[in-house]
Amino acid sequence: MNGKLKDVHMDQLFAGIMSLQSIEECYNFFEDLCTITELRAMAQRFQVAKMLDQGQIYSDIVQETGASTATISRVNKCLVYGTDGYRMVLDRTQESED
Repeated sequence: MNGKLKDVHMDQLFAGIMSLQSIEECYNFFEDLCTITELRAMAQRFQVAKMLDQGQIYSDIVQETGASTATISRVNKCLVYGTDGYRMVLDRTQESED
């Protein structure tokens, strides 16, 4: 993780997130924590990551998700050069879907 982000408050936030036990609890917590726009942006970025991982091209991703090419490029950069956070969650969610 980026050392500029890591602090006791972030640790407490992530511990709180890890305590959630259901999708419904996630909805409740994140709706209180974030704006609808922030939540939709995060959901969109995760959808973009899934589509990039499946080998889909930018134009198809733009059309299906409404994401900008800048967002798609940023997500792609994270998939290729990031901390493997997307990779870990994509792999884990793929396993649970199989």
